[in-house]
Amino acid sequence: MKSLILLLLLICSLAADDKACLACHKEHTQNFSTSQHALAMQEANVKTVLGDFNNATFNYNGIVSTFFKKGEKFMVTTDNEHGILQNYEIAYTFGVYPLQQYMVKFPKGKVQVLDIAWDSRSKTDGGQRWFHIHKDDNVTAGDVLHWTGPNLNWNFMCADCHSTALQKNYDAKTKTFHTTYENITLTCASCHGKGDEHLMWAKDPKAYKGEHPMGLAIQLAKNHWKMDAQGKPKLEGKINRTEVEMCAQCHARRAQLDNSYSPGEKFDNHYLLSQLDESLYFSNGAIKDEVYEYGSFKQSKMYEAGVTCSDCHDVHSLSQTSLNDTVCFKCHQASTYTSTKHHFHQENGKGASCISCHMPSRTYMGVDERNDHSFRLPRPDLSIGTDNPNACNQCHTDKSAQWANDVMVKWYGKVPVGKQNFAHALEALHTSSQDAPQSLYEVLMGTQPNIAKATAVAYLGNYPSQQTYTTTLQMLRNSQADIRLSALQALETFPPQMRVQETLKMLDDKVKTVRIEAARQLSALPKGDLDPATAAKLSKGIEEYQQTLLFNADRAESQTALGTLYANLGEPEKAKEAFEEALRIQKAYVPATINYVYFLQNNKQEDEAFGILQNGLKNGSDQAELHYALGLWYVRHQDNTKALEALKRAASLDEDNAQFQYVYAVALARDNVKEAISILEASLKKHTGDVQTLYGLVYYYQQIGDTEKAKQYKKTADALSHFVPKLEQR
Repeated sequence: MKSLILLLLLICSLAADDKACLACHKEHTQNFSTSQHALAMQEANVKTVLGDFNNATFNYNGIVSTFFKKGEKFMVTTDNEHGILQNYEIAYTFGVYPLQQYMVKFPKGKVQVLDIAWDSRSKTDGGQRWFHIHKDDNVTAGDVLHWTGPNLNWNFMCADCHSTALQKNYDAKTKTFHTTYENITLTCASCHGKGDEHLMWAKDPKAYKGEHPMGLAIQLAKNHWKMDAQGKPKLEGKINRTEVEMCAQCHARRAQLDNSYSPGEKFDNHYLLSQLDESLYFSNGAIKDEVYEYGSFKQSKMYEAGVTCSDCHDVHSLSQTSLNDTVCFKCHQASTYTSTKHHFHQENGKGASCISCHMPSRTYMGVDERNDHSFRLPRPDLSIGTDNPNACNQCHTDKSAQWANDVMVKWYGKVPVGKQNFAHALEALHTSSQDAPQSLYEVLMGTQPNIAKATAVAYLGNYPSQQTYTTTLQMLRNSQADIRLSALQALETFPPQMRVQETLKMLDDKVKTVRIEAARQLSALPKGDLDPATAAKLSKGIEEYQQTLLFNADRAESQTALGTLYANLGEPEKAKEAFEEALRIQKAYVPATINYVYFLQNNKQEDEAFGILQNGLKNGSDQAELHYALGLWYVRHQDNTKALEALKRAASLDEDNAQFQYVYAVALARDNVKEAISILEASLKKHTGDVQTLYGLVYYYQQIGDTEKAKQYKKTADALSHFVPKLEQR
């Protein structure tokens, strides 16, 4: 009787989509029903809400929010988009552990996520309290991070991963969302696809005439590993990325391109993965911002070997397939890796833990501790003189990175390098150092992860030469879509006669992310110069790119890109409308202001451009980019005094921007060449390989008659401009 009652309770708690699965897949369905995936989003009621709504208050920077109940409704009094306290009804819950968030319905189909969340951990762990997910920032009304702002909008930011078969359905004309889903939370269908055909097959396998084996559109199977003679795991059969890419749909820092993804389809045809961008990852590839798992995992030897998510995680319950470090011993011999000769720490202590050393964690959203999935060797040497974290100093916080490195060398007789050996290269590329081009080639020629190579390839365009042009064309033919995409981005910096024909070829690429980048670059190309077949192909590519932007028309960045696209297509009214819509959505969005200003200037609307800049400075506060654009506006209008003032402000606000320093120095050199030289040399110390800065110093030293200094700088600049890599690795 007890088991029958439990079964009935389980059936009642399951999403409607999953109840049909229970008859044949009882264990999997039961495991899934209590997982965080199954509880990803729920309607707010007494069974689902975990937070304290008994008139609890929370003070964030002087704004006192109150959580209370009104009959059966869960309510909150908090600041609205104007900073005024207002009552809101909680419509939905988001997640369960280690925090739970709450959502409010707004007019026009918009749903917003509160930035005050419930810490659902135990009191012992510091939980059972309200907290602000941006506790270290002074987030106020009007900020993009405020709960009423665009970055906490459920329809765009969250919905695709928390509900089944979601359709965002944003109407750009009415500025209204008509977001729908087949199920409010995740279900079996979220990963396995629709089960209609599978049910037909299960009912009568012999009568089933569908195209998919067993009626399953996606075939998911566990990997089979065996140990070779050296005790190392080897995958039986070919590497299959289907499962990993399916999980990446949500477990990746990515941009969504459309609403047409179905489980089992290629990730790159529907999503654009963020590379190892400086704002998201440290230069050694360790997690910095909230990037989830896929971008990290792609850096690992495990990914390269064919390991998938289900090798370590039970995909239904979401627990590890084995407890803690024992999950590692499925493939790695415990006798070798638990030995003190390997980890040199006290047995069973934190320092002996595979996870602590090879998957160090970082906390996001205040309480959510997440492990880095790049499975890297501890490299304290890469932390010396940089902000790169390392597992050693995460425990030994009272010691320096140099101390940790010295201990490692003492233990192992050398610095253990591992697969991810691209930190110096990315650091050099980020800072435009003199050895950046050579470091770039060392990444490309080495055995570095493809995601690191793709990140480096995009920098080829910073060093345009015959050598880098040839390399860029080679990378356009790479089998990896992310590398082809980066090569296209690098190619854009070369003269039109060197890139147009090659870019046209990429309109035929099999992957959407590459095609739409090619279309973006070619959108300004006059179709009259093309044969009819090529013109038709380009029109098709531009339409695909435009539809991608329109899909995200609720975002300021998409409207800004639409403005540029319409300007390129010779549709100025549409362009103006898009730029203004971008600034309506997010009035302080600097790229929209800058691009709108350039558009107006190109259309000889100088006064209007000046007005947009003034509004931008008012709304965007003291942004260096806006002062820089204002300085250039004054230069165009020959007001050198005001130009110098604005350019100086830009240079002082962003001292690490070599372009801002250079242009300010050029403006200053009209009256004070020596001071201009001083600014350029200070900038060169931070960007030792910036060619523009070097040639600027050549010119100004020639002006003051110091030919020896000019000759020295010219030698360095010429070597970088005509760079030829050393093909042997260091």
